[in-house]
Amino acid sequence: MDAAAWDALLARQAQPTPFMQHRYLAALHASHSAVPETGWLPQFITVQRGGELIAAAPAYLKQHSYGEYVFDWAWAEAYQRHGLRYYPKLLVAVPFTPVPGSRLLAVDAASRALLASVLRALAQELEASSVHLLFHDAADGRAAAAAGWLSRHGVQFHWTAPDGAGPRSFEEFLATMQRDKRKKIQQERRKVADAGIVFSVHEGEAIDAALWAFFLRCYRLTYRAHHSTPYLTREFFDRMATTMAEHWVMFVARRGTTPVAVSLIAVDPERGHAFGRYWGCTEHVPCLHFEACYYQPLQWCIEHGYRRFEGGAQGEHKMARGLLPVGTGSSHWLAHPEFARAVDDFLRRESRGIADYVDELAEHTPFKAGPAVD
Repeated sequence: MDAAAWDALLARQAQPTPFMQHRYLAALHASHSAVPETGWLPQFITVQRGGELIAAAPAYLKQHSYGEYVFDWAWAEAYQRHGLRYYPKLLVAVPFTPVPGSRLLAVDAASRALLASVLRALAQELEASSVHLLFHDAADGRAAAAAGWLSRHGVQFHWTAPDGAGPRSFEEFLATMQRDKRKKIQQERRKVADAGIVFSVHEGEAIDAALWAFFLRCYRLTYRAHHSTPYLTREFFDRMATTMAEHWVMFVARRGTTPVAVSLIAVDPERGHAFGRYWGCTEHVPCLHFEACYYQPLQWCIEHGYRRFEGGAQGEHKMARGLLPVGTGSSHWLAHPEFARAVDDFLRRESRGIADYVDELAEHTPFKAGPAVD
């Protein structure tokens, strides 16, 4: 696939992210992270008109539901109980990356609608049970809804700078918070400092081979602690270091000269967005996770004029750290009509529950004058 044409089409979308760039998706495949052997069979779609790429989508034929962060295990179990086959299914997503953004890349609404119809036709041709479009933007959601797909809602927690002049320092950010929340954050940061932990920040090409090696060790330790297997290989991060260095910032915690923890965020300098991604440690230090994953990245974002920091999937504990609930969307087409009706009923009830949940969260804003909850 032509990398320049793909990225040029991505740049025209309402919500592009670095994770949809050709080099990121290619690295997932070339590093053997998202490949048929791990249950990700690429089925990318491109549409050309007169030699011009007018639409494209990253699609995978899946034999499981790992690495997606929109959970449909209950649907698969229900299929199995009724003697039906849920896998394979067709997935439109960035593997292992729960970051909202454009998925159906298209020059206009008609081309986006064409992608939706092609995905359904491809699923039928491959005898897949369903199509799932995850963490899409609003335009993708409209196209899927117009095609009769089912809509699902979720919640993440993001920090967004207020309109106008945002905070110029972490201290100014804290000053906007309610007293008890501000004191809690100050206490947590003090615990880390009192443990003798000092952070260094490394951007882009300043993340050298030794730092990447330490990060990889911590990344693997995090999965081991949860009795799981890492999704991403060493080769993937090697490719990030060589092909997308400008999109990464690393925060390294040290006691003296010894590194003990690390967090890694992705950044989009052009749009001023940052994305919390990975973390790990070699020893337990109270509150170190909060410092590495929230306070250090937030402080960096504020000091560098970034407008948004996305904290990743799940975790309402992030709200007390200044990240507010934001809605996310996914869309689903199921070939089996009766199961489609049952899932539609479930999603309607789930959506009402999500709305009530967000309303409840809005009553517990950590800020003095609470920003509007999305």
